[in-house]
Amino acid sequence: MSSTRNATPHISDVTSDGAAWLASAGAYPRSTLSLWEERPDAPVVLPCGSAFDVVSAPAIFGRRMLDRLWDDGPGSGPVAEFRGRMLLFAAPGTAQRLPSLLDWEEWSARGREGGRTDEVPPLLCHGAGDAVTVPAPAGAPARSGSRWLVAPDTRQPWLPGPEIMLWAAVRAARAAVRISIFPPADQDAKVYDVSRRR
Repeated sequence: MSSTRNATPHISDVTSDGAAWLASAGAYPRSTLSLWEERPDAPVVLPCGSAFDVVSAPAIFGRRMLDRLWDDGPGSGPVAEFRGRMLLFAAPGTAQRLPSLLDWEEWSARGREGGRTDEVPPLLCHGAGDAVTVPAPAGAPARSGSRWLVAPDTRQPWLPGPEIMLWAAVRAARAAVRISIFPPADQDAKVYDVSRRR
C-alpha cells in the first residue's frame, strides 16, 4: 500500500500502521491486510467493539460534530464518509454509553419528537455485536461516496470516549437548533433607551 504513496502522507491517506489497526478489529487481520495488498481500493466490513466503536451521523450533522471536535475540542480519531453518513471512530464502549448520556442531557440519540431536539437527526451507535463498512485504504473515486476524512495513521490511534462525543453532539445540535430563551421581538414595539434615565 505505502509503496504507491508519497513520502509525506496526506490526512486522508491510510498508512500501513493505520491499515494494521483497522484489520486488528477483525477475526483474521492477516486476511484483511492481504485483501488490501491485492485490492487497495476495496472497502471492508469490520466488527466494532474491540478496536473501536463507531458513531454514525448524517453527513451535515456529522461534519458539524467534526468541526466542533477540531475547532473547540481535542480533535478526533479516524473519520470516514460512507453513503451519506459520517463515521466517527470512538473508543470501545462509546456505543453503549453515548445514547444514555444524550438522553440524560435531553439530546436523545434517537431524536425527540416535539422536544428541543426535534430537528436533530438520530445518531447510530455501533459497538459490540455490530459491524461497519469502512472505506478502502487507497483513495476511492470522489463519486463513490466512500472516503477517509481523517485516516488512521498509527497502530494505536487516540479515540474519543462517550463524554467527548456527547460534548461534540450537543454543541453541533445547539448550533443547528439555535435555541433562544427570548421571544421574537415585536416589530411594531417602541424602543426606549433606558440608559438615559435620570
